[in-house]
Amino acid sequence: MIKLRLKRYGKKREPSYRIIAINNLARRDGRPLEELGFYNPRTDEVRLDVPGIVKRLQQGAQPTDTVRHILQKANVFEQVSAKAST
Repeated sequence: MIKLRLKRYGKKREPSYRIIAINNLARRDGRPLEELGFYNPRTDEVRLDVPGIVKRLQQGAQPTDTVRHILQKANVFEQVSAKAST
């Protein structure tokens, strides 16, 4: 199964994360299928590839709890349901 999860990078005690699509059996920092966004928890900066995320969600990818919360704040799930109804 494909998961949308966070991949950590950055210096010690200064984490940043990339939102990636990856096989659920792969390790956290393994090679992703696709990079779909960026999240910086220190500044709450979020950059998302919304069309790519919508495509992956429609294909059945499951977001982790943290990624789900980030996507809800960005109203991505509303776009997924709008595209599904058309």
